[in-house]
Amino acid sequence: MGRTYKADAIVLRSLRFGEADRVLHLYTAERGRVNAIAKGVRKTTSRFGARLEPLTRAQLLLHEGRGELHTVSGADIVASHAGVRGQPYALAVAQIGSEAVLKLFPEPEPHPRVFDGLVRFLDLLDRDLDDGPDPVRDGVGLGFQLKLLALAGYLPHLDSCAGCGSGGALVGYSAVAGGAVCGPCATEEGSFHVSPESLAAVAALVDRPLAAGPLPPGPAADAVRVVEATYEYHGGFRLRTLHA
Repeated sequence: MGRTYKADAIVLRSLRFGEADRVLHLYTAERGRVNAIAKGVRKTTSRFGARLEPLTRAQLLLHEGRGELHTVSGADIVASHAGVRGQPYALAVAQIGSEAVLKLFPEPEPHPRVFDGLVRFLDLLDRDLDDGPDPVRDGVGLGFQLKLLALAGYLPHLDSCAGCGSGGALVGYSAVAGGAVCGPCATEEGSFHVSPESLAAVAALVDRPLAAGPLPPGPAADAVRVVEATYEYHGGFRLRTLHA
């Protein structure tokens, strides 16, 4: 029989299915990741097609049947984030964050802090985010990804050497060790050099509330390497949107 339920959901991905349907990858406040099908949504006569655009936050009515895909039977927009979709730079940053959520939290388990963080992330991007030289190195996007890694249990250790525990100067990063490393440990396979300035920038992105702001080129590039190395070693994946 199944049952119908309400969900506060954000559309992270929308894929064409059949002649007129779409499969939606959603992140919900109540259940975490949910996959759903919106039947007939691509028809011009669809009553809620525009309410299910990627990045839209909506109150959905979903029917849970026997299959993996739940069925959308109603949708009311909470925040459309049309401004993000209309700005190529902000859209690119949003797509990186969306893919990170999908890869790090793929299970139908509620994570209120992830959902709340996603809401804040998209709201920040909607407020006339200044275009930078590269969306991959954007401070808001990197800060969001680092916070997601923390919530997933992969928070980089940055206070002392993650390899040997030394309190000396930290000069590199090792995903294998789980964080910043000292000179001798930085020679181990998989480690790479990271300046103290960059490590301080990464720590600030983790600790401070998510906010827009410029990030110097060097620390930005190093933060991307830290994020990517952590994804690959601990999560076993790479983000397609970081290499588009």
